[in-house]
Amino acid sequence: MELRQLSYFTTIVNEGNISQAAKKLNISQPPLSHQMKLLEEELGVTLFERGSRRIRLTPAGKTFYDRALAILDLSQAARTRSEEHTSELQSQRDIS
Repeated sequence: MELRQLSYFTTIVNEGNISQAAKKLNISQPPLSHQMKLLEEELGVTLFERGSRRIRLTPAGKTFYDRALAILDLSQAARTRSEEHTSELQSQRDIS
């Protein structure tokens, strides 16, 4: 599982369908659908109820969505903190 897949998944949920998510992510729909199929296979669960225009999350999908958001938030926080740390180190070097 990759952060990219988690981002794709949450974008699909937020947009309500795969086509709109693909537009927002600037990728075509088939590769996005393929990535979600790979994610489902890796997890061993179905995340979406397919067949309607709007996606519907399964109970497993709802749980996974909450966890995916938390993981992406933590990832962003770690990235931000790393950038802050790098800036602090650079400032210290500039003072010396």
